[in-house]
Amino acid sequence: MLTPEIQRVILLVGLAATAYLMILAWNDDMAAAKKPVEYSNAPLSSSNTAPPTDTTALTSGTDGVTTDIPVSDSTVLTPDENSDVPDASFLIATPQSQDTQPAIASDERLITVSTSVLKVWIDLVGGDIVRVQLPKFPVQLEQPDVPYALLDNSAARTYVAQSGLIGPNGPDGGSARPVYRTALDDVVVGPSGPKTVVLTTQHEGVTVSKTFTFQPEDYLIEVAYEVNNTSRQAFKAGMFAQLKRDSKAPADDDAFFLGLQPYLGAAITKPDERYFKVEFEDIDEEPLRETITGGWVAFLQHYFLSAWVPPQEQDNQFYARKNSAGIYLFGYTGPLQEVAPGRTGRWQTQFYAGPKDQNRLEEIAPNLNLTIDYGFLWWLAMPLFHLLDWLHGLVNNWGLAIIFLTVIVKTLLYPLAAAGYKSMANMRRVAPAMKKLQERYSNDKEKLSREMMALYKKEGANPLGGCLPMLLPMPIFIALYWVLSESVELRQAPFFLWIEDLAVMDPYFVLPLAMGASMYWMQSLNPQMGDPMQVKMMKMMPIMFTVLFLFFPAGLVLYWLVNNVLSIAQQQFVYKQADKAYASKGQ
Repeated sequence: MLTPEIQRVILLVGLAATAYLMILAWNDDMAAAKKPVEYSNAPLSSSNTAPPTDTTALTSGTDGVTTDIPVSDSTVLTPDENSDVPDASFLIATPQSQDTQPAIASDERLITVSTSVLKVWIDLVGGDIVRVQLPKFPVQLEQPDVPYALLDNSAARTYVAQSGLIGPNGPDGGSARPVYRTALDDVVVGPSGPKTVVLTTQHEGVTVSKTFTFQPEDYLIEVAYEVNNTSRQAFKAGMFAQLKRDSKAPADDDAFFLGLQPYLGAAITKPDERYFKVEFEDIDEEPLRETITGGWVAFLQHYFLSAWVPPQEQDNQFYARKNSAGIYLFGYTGPLQEVAPGRTGRWQTQFYAGPKDQNRLEEIAPNLNLTIDYGFLWWLAMPLFHLLDWLHGLVNNWGLAIIFLTVIVKTLLYPLAAAGYKSMANMRRVAPAMKKLQERYSNDKEKLSREMMALYKKEGANPLGGCLPMLLPMPIFIALYWVLSESVELRQAPFFLWIEDLAVMDPYFVLPLAMGASMYWMQSLNPQMGDPMQVKMMKMMPIMFTVLFLFFPAGLVLYWLVNNVLSIAQQQFVYKQADKAYASKGQ
């Protein structure tokens, strides 16, 4: 017959095993229910258009890619009443509005540009970017051949990058968007150097060229307008560039639902605030307009962003608004420029669509690297990331880099932690005497307090000193949480064996269970102080933390596990040193 104590242990082990198997089954069900991501062959046009009136104007090839060009050079399209192009009032120098040109309807026209890091669809209606895929970033580990789509225009999603010329003579002014022509339909950018894609149209007797310049290994796209004014009148226009997006979260966002959520929304930089968030709710209450020298406007989501970066020497009016269709527009307009007859005018900007690469974003524009949002502990998170990145360069494994980072942090904090561990060693030594005092003066709280203080003073113990080792890692833990959550470098980064992605939870919960066991072991080394209820609550902490950490990113759990193991080693070392010092002092 087993003793009640052994029966209780067996029961607890059985319950724990059952709970573990249930969680595994639940995780498998969630993974099975996760649908693979699918994209249409081609995105929708950036404007809603009617069927073509001249069926010979164009033919559509496979995948919706245009193979023939419209006959008319001056074709313009009239979008629906919810026009998202800013009117002339958005220009810094407000001109008079122009007359609308006759509109000829047309079907959607798309060309594609492929580099080693980007695949871009450009709509000849307005020259807008209506889809961007990132070949180096699979949408899921289970779909390694399906690239992540950052921008897309479909029936379920609206996220496009628009630009144009507005003002008295701008082809995008009023209620019209130009239809461009090009001799290209499927462009491949090789490793030899940059490649340009030139779109042209005729407008009010002048030639307007829109040029996209792609680099082989870069997510930054140069966009430029050139107007050759062959007319007898001055050409006046200003450039706009904007991101047109709905408020839906990305469908494939695997952010931890119980943790700190990555920011989804727009941002700009201002002279008095280097990183200023523009949230959907803010625009619902009041549209934004602000004139800034240089600057940028970006839309942020988990791991990725898109951004328009105007020339940094000019004054630009940044805006954020919502159109009548419920679509949000984040962009800027540049100053009005005048091109004299016989002269050539040029407008230019830059468009970035890709991962949140700190080093590259810092090179593009001041403060653009701050779009990697590390929260209020950004000042601690940024050096942690740079150290982690440097360690990864040495070991070529992000899991090992996290382990070595933890070792470095624990080594740097050891002098402070050692003082706390020493205080805990003294508290553990006086615990038996403390228990006797609590039994003797259980009915006299005032007397018990005086005797306890006298005992602390005699033995050199500090009941608050043991809190230091527990509090020191917390800011680093929170900062590292943001580093692991926001750094695209750790997205789908493997460690070893079953850990194929350090940015998501451990699929078999091995690391969280090991972390809980290490936390229980570490707690057993500490003196059990306080009333019985407090002691029971402290014993429940490892269980509660284990349940919480089940769904944390594996990289973060790995950090906390290694941190606990090193804390146990440091704690036992300090305890032995303190015991030796006390024994020698007694002799």
